[in-house]
Amino acid sequence: MRLTTAGESHGKALVAIIEGLPAQLAIDEDQINAELALRQQGYGRSARQTIETDRVEILSGVRDGKTLGSPVALLVMNRDYENCKEYMSASKIGESGKVSHAVKSPRPGHADLSGMLKFKTEDARDVLERASARETAVRVAAGAVFKSYIAALGVQISGFVKEVGGVKDGGMYAFDELSRAKESPLGMLDREAEKRAMDKLSTLKEAGNTAGGIVEIRVKGLKSGFGSCMTYAEKLDARLAGALMSIQAAKGVEFGGGFSLASLSGREAHGAIAYENGAFIREGDLSGGIEGGMSNGGEIVLRVAMKPIPTLKNGLPSVDFTTKEKSVAASERSDVCAIFAFERIAEAVVAEVLACAVKERLGGDVLSELTARYKLLD
Repeated sequence: MRLTTAGESHGKALVAIIEGLPAQLAIDEDQINAELALRQQGYGRSARQTIETDRVEILSGVRDGKTLGSPVALLVMNRDYENCKEYMSASKIGESGKVSHAVKSPRPGHADLSGMLKFKTEDARDVLERASARETAVRVAAGAVFKSYIAALGVQISGFVKEVGGVKDGGMYAFDELSRAKESPLGMLDREAEKRAMDKLSTLKEAGNTAGGIVEIRVKGLKSGFGSCMTYAEKLDARLAGALMSIQAAKGVEFGGGFSLASLSGREAHGAIAYENGAFIREGDLSGGIEGGMSNGGEIVLRVAMKPIPTLKNGLPSVDFTTKEKSVAASERSDVCAIFAFERIAEAVVAEVLACAVKERLGGDVLSELTARYKLLD
């Protein structure tokens, strides 16, 4: 199973191609669009979300609402392209068009400067258009397909926002409670904490500043043995961490007890194993549902840290790439905080990794083969 995406932030469209899906998997276009709509929501989003109304178009690989076993291609159009085609067209652009929208002062914390040096360009737009978090729209669309794939096995993914700009939701929630987070402005479950977080974001917005946060993602229903301890490349937690770190602005991932385990003793950190009602269980498991690089049959629990958005209304000090003189970093239209969307993206990325791990272990050209093989597992 493989996902490839293409497209620029203000280009004509975003595209995703998924290879390796079995035939006969039901694909619900409305479900994909619902995920896209959630990605655009959340307190602190920018005016861009009022311009775009993301909708998916399925270009190939699906007929009569079901996959054919061929590559599935998904398209999400960029409505804002109409306002930008003068300088974003794939055709040759006149010098006036390029110069008028060139970005010469790289933004600290963004891909601008490293990309300009790497790709030998004096215009950061050649870099920032692809590095932009706008790319995640089509990843969320693909993630909805991967969710359908693993849902056929009874595997569910959900999550919530645990922290925004230092304001924490310290609650402990059952998996079934997490769906309530999608109904709130910031995706937090503690409404009092959410209000304090929103007040902080309002203050930051007035100051032209931004915030990050932490999301918690949970997976329920995945049986043991996905991933492997035999090679480092197959370790499920390593693959999840690597994929989650590919999300724009992600700066940290932890599983279960995470960094707090470092301060515990072995007896405190590792849950006892017992055997009840014909199954092995773990008591007080802080591993996050993954041991030795493999799922252990329990809930997978992980958290992802998002740094504050680097594009500020009042740009940080920078340097003009061409003249080398002091300047102010470029200011594109930006969110104050996109943590609600970040949670949706993290769910999509987790779904992709799990779908790949399932396909590798179980194979199956047709969905019924996959589900039959899954039932045989312990």
